[in-house]
Amino acid sequence: MNRTLVALACLLLAPLASASTPVNINTADAATLAQSLDGVGMAKAQAIVAWRETNGAFESADQLTQVKGIGSSLVDRNREAIQVDGGKPAKRAKAARRGKAGEED
Repeated sequence: MNRTLVALACLLLAPLASASTPVNINTADAATLAQSLDGVGMAKAQAIVAWRETNGAFESADQLTQVKGIGSSLVDRNREAIQVDGGKPAKRAKAARRGKAGEED
């Protein structure tokens, strides 16, 4: 009976173990990114830091998709934990506005 309860407890708590932890992608080091974001290991975390050092601060969570190996599904899975400034969750990037037909950008 005790084994059954332990097994049940493990099943119920397993999703919590893989949950993302809030992290500022503009200030965190690679080890923190790897530990905090679900599906991000050390290689992807190092790629995030390298991209940031080359291109400057991230303006949105969606900009992470410009990092090799990171797709939109990984960003969506971690969206609530990804912060870009001031401790607020990163929002979706705003779509670029287009001019009216016949106008030049």
